[in-house]
Amino acid sequence: MSRLGPLTTYMKANTELLLPDTYYHIYNRGINGEDIFKLEKHYFLFLQKYIFHIDPIADTFAYCLLKNHFHILIRTKSEEEILEYVEKQFPGKLIESVPHFISKQFAHLFNGYTQKINLETKRTGGLFENPFRRIEVKNDKYLSQLIWYIHFNPQKHEFVKDFKEYPHSSYHSHLLQKQTRLKREEVIEWFGSLDDYQRFHLLQHTEKNLKDLVIEF
Repeated sequence: MSRLGPLTTYMKANTELLLPDTYYHIYNRGINGEDIFKLEKHYFLFLQKYIFHIDPIADTFAYCLLKNHFHILIRTKSEEEILEYVEKQFPGKLIESVPHFISKQFAHLFNGYTQKINLETKRTGGLFENPFRRIEVKNDKYLSQLIWYIHFNPQKHEFVKDFKEYPHSSYHSHLLQKQTRLKREEVIEWFGSLDDYQRFHLLQHTEKNLKDLVIEF
């Protein structure tokens, strides 16, 4: 039974929807550069809400949460997987389309997190820029470099002197054997081995090789 209903127009005009079974570099920042993580506990809060809203519709490979912006590398799940999730979690629910549903899950993430922060800090209004930004990753050769770029961001923006010291990224999660929701094995396979993963991160890469994937705030 199809779970697709008639299309609606709740997405902003000209907003590119997220397609199923596709790699994306997802990133966003606070409105006017405002901090989106006000307190240390807010990094954990964001990840909790991310797991709830995004895990069902995408696999996550790497992330970095910085004080006023974030970067995430995902692969959206297949249309079949997403429709099975909708049928199981929302029996009888009709969705506009799978791309609309995927994109709407990110909207739920940002809205839910914003509501919690607004309640805690007595602020009002939106917290994130809208629409959130996305770049489709079409070339496999960029994946390893993009993961390096995501992990290197705290050092690039001078939050730390050494990106390996930054606690709110997936760098160390890839190295540990602890249970993780990240697609760690796939990431390590892209690099070849754990040693190759660490060695690659220590190389002096240049952002010109990532000109189609690198963004500036």
